Amino acid sequence: MGTIAKLSIVKGRQQELVPRQLHRIFEEGLSHRAQKTALIHYNEASNAGDFQQQLPRQTSYQEMNRRANQCARILVRETTQRFLQANADGDFIIAVCMQPSDDLVTTLLAIWKAGAAYLPIDPSFPTNRIQHIMRESKPILVIADDNVDKSRFGPAATVMTISELSMSSMQVERDNLRATEMLASGASNLAIVLYTSGSTGVPKGVRLPHEVILNRLQWQWTTFPYALNETVGIFKTALTFVDSVAELWGPLLCGLAILVVPKVVTKDPERLVQMLEKYKIRRLVLVPTLLRSLLMYLNLDGNRGNAENENKLLYNLQIWVCSGEPLPLALASNFYDYFQEGIHALYNFYGSTEVMGDVTYFCCENKKQLQELDRVPIGIPVNNTVVYLLDTDYRPVKNGEIGEIFVSGLNLADGYVNGRDKEKFVENPLAVELKYSRIYRTGDYGSLSDGFIFYEGRTDSQIKIRGHRVDLSEVEKNVAELPPVEKAIVLCYNAGQIDQALLAFVKLRDDSPLYTELQLESKLSDKLAEYMIPQVVLIDQVPLLVNGKIDRQALLKQYETANNNEGDSSIVLDFDYSQVPDELRPVAQDLFETVGSVIGRSTRATLAPHSNFYELGGNSLNSIFTVTVLREKGYSISISEFIAAKNLGEILNSMTKDREINMVEDTEGWISACPHLDLEAIPLQYSHKADVIQIIVDSFYGKADLEQWLKPDILRTDYSDLLSDIWNDLVEKDLSFVVKDKNTNRIIGTALNFDARNEPEVEVKSKLIIVFEFLEFVEGPIRDTYLPKGLNKILHSFMMGTHVDLNPQENIACMHFMEYEVLKVAKNKEFAGILTTNTSPLTQQLGNDVYNYKTLLDYQVNEYVYTDGTQPFGKAPDSQRAIVHWKEVTP
Repeated sequence: MGTIAKLSIVKGRQQELVPRQLHRIFEEGLSHRAQKTALIHYNEASNAGDFQQQLPRQTSYQEMNRRANQCARILVRETTQRFLQANADGDFIIAVCMQPSDDLVTTLLAIWKAGAAYLPIDPSFPTNRIQHIMRESKPILVIADDNVDKSRFGPAATVMTISELSMSSMQVERDNLRATEMLASGASNLAIVLYTSGSTGVPKGVRLPHEVILNRLQWQWTTFPYALNETVGIFKTALTFVDSVAELWGPLLCGLAILVVPKVVTKDPERLVQMLEKYKIRRLVLVPTLLRSLLMYLNLDGNRGNAENENKLLYNLQIWVCSGEPLPLALASNFYDYFQEGIHALYNFYGSTEVMGDVTYFCCENKKQLQELDRVPIGIPVNNTVVYLLDTDYRPVKNGEIGEIFVSGLNLADGYVNGRDKEKFVENPLAVELKYSRIYRTGDYGSLSDGFIFYEGRTDSQIKIRGHRVDLSEVEKNVAELPPVEKAIVLCYNAGQIDQALLAFVKLRDDSPLYTELQLESKLSDKLAEYMIPQVVLIDQVPLLVNGKIDRQALLKQYETANNNEGDSSIVLDFDYSQVPDELRPVAQDLFETVGSVIGRSTRATLAPHSNFYELGGNSLNSIFTVTVLREKGYSISISEFIAAKNLGEILNSMTKDREINMVEDTEGWISACPHLDLEAIPLQYSHKADVIQIIVDSFYGKADLEQWLKPDILRTDYSDLLSDIWNDLVEKDLSFVVKDKNTNRIIGTALNFDARNEPEVEVKSKLIIVFEFLEFVEGPIRDTYLPKGLNKILHSFMMGTHVDLNPQENIACMHFMEYEVLKVAKNKEFAGILTTNTSPLTQQLGNDVYNYKTLLDYQVNEYVYTDGTQPFGKAPDSQRAIVHWKEVTP
């Protein structure tokens, strides 16, 4: 007898869902979290690390709720007084055109409380896209940032700036609105409208009800519950992107604080990592493109120790979710080259706006699991959903066969604005339960194998770019409408791969003036969102197949050949060194050739000092790779410097400016490099204990060079226990101090000192004893044999640390200030000199080249033999040294 073929129908776990409006859930939680922080926001900053120097604005749950209530009342009042009506779908929609901020999040909550749905419009959208959205969705109001050009929303739009809304709401009631006070008496269930790229070339709006969002969130809370120590979530995804919904409201409805990340930070891996580290973020949603950039950055600057080292950058970030684009198997495997199996998990989510972003998920657990796959699955359905793989007759295919992906269940949107594309949401002929009575046609192909669904590509011309769904026909339509264009063919090269490129092959009209590729791309910036602008490739003729159709593969081959520099000596990039001084010519040559090799033939202009990397064809991913190559060539340049540079000339300056720290000798010179700091040294006091312990623990446990070889046998508490034991002596000896930034009233550094011949006896019970016995091993003979005898002769610089939040420039400035203050202490207390042992390359260089210390001993640490015969630092490289320094103090 034969076996019955298994059909490709996969059902997610069933979970009871009690429909509730999301703002009511927020309000119900206030009784036990009113005073907790709800929102953390830094002002948009232009320079790398600026957020580190700001005090964020924090908003409590109670304050956020009250502000939202007041704004909601104004929104209802404006609607009723102006006699504004629901649109053709019966929806009250309020458009929001604002940059990420705490005001933005509060405004979204206020819209729900008013009984309306919010519709995000990105401020970077071109005017024609904005006006299409306005004409079709007919929002009753637009809330925008203060600097917005109101004319962009069309003459019929009612626009309120956020300042106008805030000012108007100050005098109204702050209590929660009753249903009778809301628009449509609170009966509307629509929560959000999100516009996506339409298959007809025209964007269309997806209608997402509260119940649909709640089903997605309830699955998230059950499957990925928040840990007890998880207090802050991160909101970094563009509001127009469906992933922002769960990213924002998932934590907020569970009582976590939301860190609102400025756009400028999300584009800079270095600054994004700093922020993730600062707030110990535990989970992150991102597109594979960004994951690849972050991994490149982490391997460039953050690879401290092996995968098990909890001091590595982003060790706390243990839930990584990739969504929006196919996740390449090699990228998933690379994830575990850096992160630890069993601690860090990488998830692959699949879905679209029409199914509330995510409808299937798969966990990549370890490298062995990935090695057994030929690609990463999109997994199994979320709760209360069913996924069907159907053939062209809408019958389920057999396991292993490819079928079109259809989705049914409680994650389905409530159709499109104005009832467009009704054929996408239809009655489900396979349903046996009421909640599965509707089915959505995704336009994707999939297959089912070993219980997991695999993505098999699109059925139409849609692709994903940085997580955004882009329809090639929409891009092609806009390119073809440019006056000089006779023919336009828009294609995607290597979709989903590292070198993915959106291309527009353009043939100009014979009677058209000559245009360059860059000029045409500039014209498209007025018509398309930034992520939709293709790289224009001018062609003389359109290649055709024998049947007269366009030969698209020939066009892609033409592009590939032009971009492949390997083995083709005929490809010569154009470099212009005319504005480069002769002495900088070798460095400029390294820079230009590196940029040219990374970008390839997509470099669409001459490389010169005035050239902009991104206008040349660069992007966020290959910018990271470019910095990596430059670093390998020996140039000291940060990711932030490279990204922020206006042109190659600024990058050249960063590569060639004198970075040798010994060029600046005076304290004022160092501090002037950080004009925002106003430093003050304060003698150590009992009240400083908590701040000092935190700084020392972070500095020595997190950064110290010797301790890394002893982990995991030493703990953070080992340092705090030690400092607690000697704290009274530190204060009473009056030789130590803290450094305070008077602008922020924050302690950012500390220097702990003793008389070398009058140090307190303390019993170190932890493995930290090895470090102190090593230091005594290198210092003791020198102190006892070669240095002045007696008390009050040798000031021992015992421990020095800076706040973990300081950027490198601030760190150096603070250290230099502390060194200057230690010297003052030594002079004022009439010591003969200062003794210190440096194990960090930075402090060694400062001691040797800046502070003019005398080297009394330069010891290779891996040679040290402990009393038990072991070599605790035996794994250290030969280059790791401990240098005993001495500086005489002149009156």
